[in-house]
Amino acid sequence: MTKRSIRINLQSGLEASPVALLVQEASKYESTIYIQSGDKRVNAKSIMGMMSLGLDNGEQLEVTAEGTDEEAAVEGIEHFLSRKEA
Repeated sequence: MTKRSIRINLQSGLEASPVALLVQEASKYESTIYIQSGDKRVNAKSIMGMMSLGLDNGEQLEVTAEGTDEEAAVEGIEHFLSRKEA
């Protein structure tokens, strides 16, 4: 299992369009991926689950992945959320 704390760096936060793109990113990986904010933990591949988090720019969240490509999955999610250059 790979776990990482990530700060969101998206100007609009995680509104509908960025959430859809994040779910697409998560769906590229075979691993099970969860995103946790406070007490709420959702499947990163679930658009409804992700929308229910209502995350904003600057918020801290935790990404957990488990599976054959867990490292790549966490890296991909972090890249998307923080807009880090590869």
